[in-house]
Amino acid sequence: MFTLYTYFRSSAAYRVRIALILKGLDYHSVPVHLVRDGGQQHQAQYLARNPQGLVPALALEDGTTLTQSLAIMEYLEETCPQPALLPADAAGRARVRAIAQAVACDIHPLNNLRVLQYLQQELKVGDAEKTAWYRHWISEGLKGVEALLRSHPATGTFCHGDSPTLADCCLVPQVFNAARFGCPLDDFPTVRRIVEHCNTLPAFELAAPGRQEDAE
Repeated sequence: MFTLYTYFRSSAAYRVRIALILKGLDYHSVPVHLVRDGGQQHQAQYLARNPQGLVPALALEDGTTLTQSLAIMEYLEETCPQPALLPADAAGRARVRAIAQAVACDIHPLNNLRVLQYLQQELKVGDAEKTAWYRHWISEGLKGVEALLRSHPATGTFCHGDSPTLADCCLVPQVFNAARFGCPLDDFPTVRRIVEHCNTLPAFELAAPGRQEDAE
């Protein structure tokens, strides 16, 4: 059994929860509260496991700890290849990785908790300006993802074809957070259609923030 160090609202941890459940892998959750106690991810005990002070981290049975959500999901794909979260063909795998990275590498880093905290605590940005920052970069990012999805023949019920992939694991949490911040999503009908369908599946429902033991 894996041990997942997680936080219910972390979109990166949310991605990994979806992947674990889709693959039918058992795991034990250890909540790491990103706000309480000054951020439990900064405590020495957690930093010894993940020196970056970020969630998620996935501890294996042999004591190895994996970090970075995309790397963790790739590990799961390599060690538990079925059900597959990457297509069989090289071009398809590249496309799925591109969509996943558009979310995880382009959208998420500009809007994660430590960036928003820096804006407010160090640059003294107000709540309205912080929210405007968040919504601007979400809109810019999802505009690109919508374009990748809307006109591509490989887009199906999911981001790629008719079974969930790593791209869907990344997209659903990002849209959840966008909705939490009141970001308008009307301009992204393909994104919304795919996310709405994903959220009807048990794996996505079980991985959702509100279903986690540390949900507030």
